[in-house]
Amino acid sequence: MKKTIAFIISVLMFVSAGCWSEVPPAETSSSSSAAATSSAEVKTEHETGYRSSLSNPDATEGALKLYNYICDTYGSNIISGQQESTWMGSEQYEFDYILEKTGKLPAIRGLDYMNDDFAGVNRRAAEWYERGGIVTICWHCGTDFSGSWTESQKTEIADWDKALTAGTPENDVLIKGMDKGAEALKELRDKGIPVIWRPFHEFDGAWFWWGKGGAENFRKLWVMMYDRYTDYHGLNNLIWVLGYSHNGKKDMGDWYPGDGYVDVIGADSYDKGANNALFKRVKLLVDEETPICFHECGTIPTIAELHKAPTNWVWFMTWHTNFITDENDPDTLKAIYNDDYVITLDELPNLRI
Repeated sequence: MKKTIAFIISVLMFVSAGCWSEVPPAETSSSSSAAATSSAEVKTEHETGYRSSLSNPDATEGALKLYNYICDTYGSNIISGQQESTWMGSEQYEFDYILEKTGKLPAIRGLDYMNDDFAGVNRRAAEWYERGGIVTICWHCGTDFSGSWTESQKTEIADWDKALTAGTPENDVLIKGMDKGAEALKELRDKGIPVIWRPFHEFDGAWFWWGKGGAENFRKLWVMMYDRYTDYHGLNNLIWVLGYSHNGKKDMGDWYPGDGYVDVIGADSYDKGANNALFKRVKLLVDEETPICFHECGTIPTIAELHKAPTNWVWFMTWHTNFITDENDPDTLKAIYNDDYVITLDELPNLRI
């Protein structure tokens, strides 16, 4: 295992009799983050050359470079992002539209491993990275990690205890499906491409299977994937994004898997405006340094709306198809993409290694 002995001991505190037991309650203050940092070995700025460290101490230089750029941007600018579709006659449907209306392209391209489109997603991710862009990937799928949006909502884990217990047939199915994504991500790792990895999004909404088992089982599932991908598969190119839904209120902390498993925290909402109340609720879960992203939206907040509170989302990512074309006034879209506060593809620094 790549974690330090101290970190392993902390994990073993909630492992019993060969299965996951309850994850300790989430910490919700900056002092908790300091404690987590002091109890685990963290590479220093002198050792890495970067100010901010990822949860994975073996993170690649490319992932560290991207993460430090995100951290440095947090609070001073917002990075533009757009989710792709592949069924509108062109793989560049949303991006051609944005370019036509604004003269700019988003900095972040959102992709989805749904329908086992590993080859297509990886090809488009590599192409975007070669253009100097940032790649983020999510995964709509069923409980066997196949299918797409329909399966992600219509399938359920029959027995969470068995599914989360190592050595059971139910756990084997879960791991086998999970590993399909790991093999695809290895291809990007081997090309030196860092990935903003956003699995199990909108978990607290409980409309996807990964949230239907409740907060405790979700935390165990998140930790299972994190450890499997990081320690077993060596996916050191990942930046882990924990993406809440707009639903989160008093119980948001119940879903938080812990500082050692999260690099960026975020929320999404399809309500108009900056969604400052949602931003503030998410901010309560982490320290001052952890970046907070608006990982999905319909109508992009205007710069005036973001500055009013202020609401310092580190990036926004507009959802695909009609959300970008119908939910955003073209003149407002042009103003947003050409504002100095918004970072577009042409304004990114060289993030390659």
